[in-house]
Amino acid sequence: MQDGPGILGTTQKDRLTGYVGVATGYVQYISGCNQVLVVPQMNADGKLPESHWFDVQRLERVGTEQIVLDNTKTPGFARCDRPVSLTRAHGCQGHHPN
Repeated sequence: MQDGPGILGTTQKDRLTGYVGVATGYVQYISGCNQVLVVPQMNADGKLPESHWFDVQRLERVGTEQIVLDNTKTPGFARCDRPVSLTRAHGCQGHHPN
């Protein structure tokens, strides 16, 4: 079982339902029940099925490919360079007024 942000970009299969898709989100809870957002491929009719969150221990990796996106132009909060007035949990690292 793979756990942690390194699971992102890998294809995962839920062992209970057979649901398959790419891991695009990862959340770590204080309770230890970490979850992964799995996004499936489009249907044959061109529609994108809903994504679903699964407990990490239910998932198994399919194949060896890992998708990696270049986020240098849209880095998100963790790498922003402006001061913010948000809390540590939601703001930029190292740019807090307190």
